[in-house]
This record gives sequence, structure tokens and C-alpha cells, in this order.
Amino acid sequence: MAAAMAGVAGRLRAAAEEVPAATEAVATFVLKTRYADVPEAVLELARKSILDGIGLALSGSVAETGGIVRKYLQSSGVVTSGGGVGATVIGSALKTPARFAAFANGVGIHADDYDDTQLAVAKDRVYGLLTHPTAPVLPAALAVAELRGMSGRELLLAYNVGVEAETKISEAIAPRHYEDGFHSTGTAGVFGGATAAAKLMGMDRQHLLRALGIAASEAAGLRENFGTMTKPFHAGRAAESGVVAADFAALGWTANERILEAPRGFFRAAGGGWDPAAIMGRLGNPWTFLSPGISIKPSPSGSLSHPGIGEMLRLVKEHGIRADEVATVDVGTNKNMPNALIYHQPKDSLQGKFSMEFCMAAALLYGKVGLAEFTDEVVNRPAVREMMGRVHFGVNPVAEAAGYDKMTTIIDIHMKDGRTISGRADFAKGSPANPMSMDEVAAKFLDCASSAKWPVVKAKAIVTMVRRLEEVKDVRELTRLCAI
Repeated sequence: MAAAMAGVAGRLRAAAEEVPAATEAVATFVLKTRYADVPEAVLELARKSILDGIGLALSGSVAETGGIVRKYLQSSGVVTSGGGVGATVIGSALKTPARFAAFANGVGIHADDYDDTQLAVAKDRVYGLLTHPTAPVLPAALAVAELRGMSGRELLLAYNVGVEAETKISEAIAPRHYEDGFHSTGTAGVFGGATAAAKLMGMDRQHLLRALGIAASEAAGLRENFGTMTKPFHAGRAAESGVVAADFAALGWTANERILEAPRGFFRAAGGGWDPAAIMGRLGNPWTFLSPGISIKPSPSGSLSHPGIGEMLRLVKEHGIRADEVATVDVGTNKNMPNALIYHQPKDSLQGKFSMEFCMAAALLYGKVGLAEFTDEVVNRPAVREMMGRVHFGVNPVAEAAGYDKMTTIIDIHMKDGRTISGRADFAKGSPANPMSMDEVAAKFLDCASSAKWPVVKAKAIVTMVRRLEEVKDVRELTRLCAI
């Protein structure tokens, strides 16, 4: 028996030695990348996503989840207020250790499902496995940078290497990971939070490899929790766990240093396999922000609903469609989209974020699908529920044939007068194919800040500061504007 076991162990070691060293590749990229290595085009896109993330943390602070998180932190005795020591819980007067600020702000950014999303390269990658890059990375980086009094330039660098690590790891893992129910924002996101924190902490190679090993054992999140408060919990825990992984590694905690590619490591255990070509030699080559790109959301709902929302709003405006003139609406997509947009008769606003029927009904009835529409009251209005009943959502063979690297949505509006008005969209506003300008992102930010009743002067000052983030000497100048 002992000889047999030794033989198995030997074969596993030999197999492991032949596998590309993905963990080492991530560590090398994080360690060697300097601010000067990040193209200005990437920095500009990063500034947009950072501004977007801060705005969403503000609007998320007034969501029900924000109140519960603050109540939990206060009851746990880990917060100070009124100028105390700690990292800022955005939208509040609370300060807390970095890990808890990262958790609170990660939940806040993802609370309205309004945060940026990763795009895919391969057609089988199900739209990039739907990773939300900023929610796990920015809160971890911001909390560590604030406590250490680091500069905006250092924050920008750490944020960018964290996003790059997260998105490339997500792209590399086999599609089964997402298809079978893992939520990549929680699972791949933890690596982004860990690498961003480690970069700010000036970690050496061995400690960084160990941080990645710790992070892998913290990776979690299940898509079955979409439409509940636990979806933003995934983002918060990924950010928090990234900080915890870096903190423990810095203290000497050990972990497997080949955790991504090991026979029982992250890629195989969580996905059943991985594609080395998606990550080896690909980190920063090109940067994900440049290609295939990252989308900033135009509506606070699951990103798969956005091409449909945008196309419906276009058709309504172009043809002057009134809701009372509509008989039925057919909405067709590829087969993966109904697997995420699972609520056909949503009961509350969280479920409404994953309901194509609700999004189409809101677009028809109100001509907009924003923060004001995603409330429990609106979801349950009789007129909305009646209109949802007229929307038929399913798989369209043309959309299926277009591939999973697109979110092709085909709409046929059947009017009561016998006309059919049709449209198709592969991508939404905010995607790399149709990006938001910095001014448009700033307008979204100000709308989010307004929803939190944030002082206009402070909100505009945040926009100005993020536009020139690399010139900020101390990140605490920024976080002061994000606190009461």
C-alpha cells in the first residue's frame, strides 16, 4: 500500500512539474510592474472605473444592505467614528480595520448591481464568466492605501495589477466554473483583492505566492444567491479576504505556492481545468482594460439585461411607442442569459435586477431604467406586473449562433395595431464597443451620490480628485470626501 501511495504521489509531482506555473506568472507580473509600465490609456480607463466604484459605494451605503453591514460592524466592536483611526466605510462616519472597510465598501459597490463587468475573449467563456473587476479590488486597495497614507499613484498601480490578475484568472478557468454555479466575482475576485493589497504592502515573491495560496482557500460565491443580499456579500468578502490573505502572508502564514495550477488547486478544483493560453504570457499583454475591455453599466441590473434595455429604450424613442399600444414583446438571447436572468415574476427590487421581463416593462412604462425604478414598490405596481406578463423571454437561435462572447438580444414588439417593431443589440452602452466618456461616468457618479444625499460640493470634489488621482499625495485626501 505504501509503495502504491508513493507511486501516486510521484506521478502527481511529475504532472505538477509539467503544468505551466500560473501562480508564479501572476506573482512575477505583480512584483515587476511599475507605474510607468501601465499605459496611459489603461490609467484613464481605470480612473473611470474607480470613480464609478466610489459613486456606487455611496449609493450602496443607503441600500438596505449598507445599514445591515454598518449595524453588524458596530455590534462587533470593530469601528470608531468622529475622526478615529481606521479605514473609511464610504458614506458614513465609521472607520474600521482595513479588512472590514474592504468588506463594507465591496458590498456597497455591488449592492445595486450597477458596477463594471469583464468582457470575454473566447466564445465559450460565457461573457467573461461575468466577473465584476472593481468591487473586489478597489475596496481592498483603498483601505490598505488609506491606512498607510499612500499616494494616488500607488493606489492606481495596485488597483490595476489587482484587476489584471482577477480578470486573467477568471478568463483562464474552465467555463464549467461559472456554468455550474460559482460566482466569479467572489472566487476570482479574491485574487484581485489580495494582489492589490500585497502590491501596496511591498510584499516579496515568497510572501506574495503565499498570499495567493491563502486567497484561493477563501474563494467563494454561488450564483444561486443572485437576486438576494448575498450576491453583494460575495464582492465584499472577496475584498475582505484579499486583505486578510495579504495580512496573514505578511505575518509568515504559509500556503501552497502553486495554488492556481496544482493538481488539487483552484483551477482544477473549482473549474475542472483551465486554459494556460488565457493567462501565461497574457498578464498586461494586453491589459484587460484595453482588450477585450471592461464595461461600465448604464443601468443598475444584471449586465445581461443591458443590451435589451438599451435597445428597447431606443425603439421606444425612435418609434414613439406607448406602453398601452403594446400587445406582447418577445425577447430572445443565447441560452446562458436566461440562466442568470432567472426571475420571470420578481417579487422585489433585488429579483428585478435579474428579470428581463421587469427591465423591459420598466423601459416601456417609464422610458428609463435607473436607480429610481429598482424599488420594491415599482416592481409590485399593478401596471408593471401586468406589463411583465406581456413580455416573453427565451432563447433565440440567431442569438445563440452569435456566440457567448456577445450578449446578443433580439426584440420583437408586437403592437395592437398589427405592426411588429424589431431590434437587435450585441452590446450595451458602456461596453468597449460603445463606451461611456469620463463626463458620462461623472454624471452617473453624481446621480449615485445624489441618491445617497451626498453634499454636492463634496461629490464634485471627488470627481475632480479622481480625474487627477495620480497627483494626489495622500489617499486620505480622497477618503475624507467619502466620509460624513
